[in-house]
Amino acid sequence: MTTIKQKISEFDQLKQRIHGKLIGKLDLSRVGELEGDVLRREIRVVVEHLCDGENNLLNRTERDRLVEEVLDETFGLGPLELLLKDPLISDILVNGPKNIYAERSGKMEKTNVEFRDNAHLLQIIDRIVSKVGRRVDETCPMVDARLEDGSRVNAIIPPLALDGAAMSIRRFGANPLKLEDLLNYQAFTPEMVMLLEGAMKARLNIIISGGTGSGKTTLLNTLSSFISNEDRIVTIEDAAEIQLQQDHVVRLETRPPNIEGKGAVSATDLVKNCLRMRPERIIIGECRGPETLDMLQAMNTGHEGSLTTTHANSPRDCISRLETMIMMSGFELPVKAMRHQISSAVDLIIQANRLQGGARKVTQITEICGMENDTIVMQDVFKYEKTGVDENGADESDPTKPARMKTTPTKTEPTKTTCFT
Repeated sequence: MTTIKQKISEFDQLKQRIHGKLIGKLDLSRVGELEGDVLRREIRVVVEHLCDGENNLLNRTERDRLVEEVLDETFGLGPLELLLKDPLISDILVNGPKNIYAERSGKMEKTNVEFRDNAHLLQIIDRIVSKVGRRVDETCPMVDARLEDGSRVNAIIPPLALDGAAMSIRRFGANPLKLEDLLNYQAFTPEMVMLLEGAMKARLNIIISGGTGSGKTTLLNTLSSFISNEDRIVTIEDAAEIQLQQDHVVRLETRPPNIEGKGAVSATDLVKNCLRMRPERIIIGECRGPETLDMLQAMNTGHEGSLTTTHANSPRDCISRLETMIMMSGFELPVKAMRHQISSAVDLIIQANRLQGGARKVTQITEICGMENDTIVMQDVFKYEKTGVDENGADESDPTKPARMKTTPTKTEPTKTTCFT
């Protein structure tokens, strides 16, 4: 009696045979001339004819599934296409060819999707990175890339990954979240939106701080909607994912070294170059190194209204991290000089956190008030107050309000880097 595993194995073997025959029949010179939708329709007809030539008995559902999977294998990302078509999935984590996890509506779960083997997974990774002019092999086993919709991709392969290639995909859907969506998801309150809109129109320099997966880039995209369509914007990223709606935008992307270890273009190089491009606003996808000093100098030299993100757990930690990244530039600046540079350049710090249960919220909006002796003076304008957790372990919020926020800051004792007044 045929078992389920045998049926799955036979289906996969049939798919591989048809895919191999399809590759043999493709006219590559003509493939390059056709547009995506037209090409997919024509290839679908060829695949259906190849199915007719097989003796396997397939019902209509299995046949349609076979055709779709062969097309995904030929033009898409193979097994991952099934997950990429689900709008509720925000993250896809591949731990080797047989263990694929997805975060759906804030909950992580293991999927039934699998690759045939590690070679199949490596083939899909290579297809992703080659489209953006990057490579991944034994000499360069780590790579950052992006999908066509702007989704961020990171991959690491053997010998660094011991259990097969690993890949993470941070989804950015074809329809990015807008201001109304974030309000509906209770990411912030209408009062906070009014403040942030005024800050953007007043050309304040803003840093968005938060941990991994806290929604920093989504928040940056939302804030950018308040920028005038007349401003010239230059964006700098490691992997282009910022989605601006303005017309006058120049997008720059860093470049890793080639196989000889030469030709790398860092974020620092791009920041220095963009200052010669007459930008009115500079947006850096993420400050994580020496480019921080150049960004602060740009904010201090007539490029008001600039935006960037950084990893930190609180506005106070954000200031400390900025100081650390300035030191990475190689200049031995006095602490007072660094803090003066930060306090004069940065106007607002927006703290985004991912809370228990997967909810992402703006937990603090903090104003930089200036310097007092050697101390940066900061004051909370809004601060999230957690009231408890519900029966599912998620943070509770007041059902009558989008989020529990304090509109008046709490007085605390001054610290080394901050002072709430």
